[in-house]
Amino acid sequence: MSVDKKPRAAHDSHDLSELLVSVRRVSKVVKGGRRFSFSVLVVVGDEKGRVGCGMGKHAEVSEAKIKAVNAAKKSMIRVYLRESRTLHHDVEAKFCASRVVLRSARVGTGIIAGGSVRAVFEVLGVQDVVAKIIGSSNPHSVIYAVFAAFKNMLSPKQVAGKRSRKVGEVIENR
Repeated sequence: MSVDKKPRAAHDSHDLSELLVSVRRVSKVVKGGRRFSFSVLVVVGDEKGRVGCGMGKHAEVSEAKIKAVNAAKKSMIRVYLRESRTLHHDVEAKFCASRVVLRSARVGTGIIAGGSVRAVFEVLGVQDVVAKIIGSSNPHSVIYAVFAAFKNMLSPKQVAGKRSRKVGEVIENR
């Protein structure tokens, strides 16, 4: 597994970039009618390989966003990148009805991804990647599918251990 949960220092929150993925108005039916609130999905990252996602709900959009950002900071994970610009290997994952395929790409390709997947890669710091959403394009399901894919990724050290090789041999054979 290429994902590490590490404790965050207090100064880490200053250099994080956050991106609002979706805002939904939701309602609850009560005795006097409908009570409206907002559900917000946010991705947060340091553009150096750490990323997190969070959801917040409140009567005000700004308060919901604050809750979502705090939840995203708590759920941050480390994703190992190749040359600090792309993924180490292709990976695929599914969450509910959404399936995502993430592929590493050559230098200069850019981020070829749709909708909410693009937001994740922008705050992650990936520069070259190709991604495809298959099935439902619901932003919540897609984001969680991307995070499931990140958890399925292996670092070069883990791949070398599985193949009984040295890390240098694994990296040069790409």
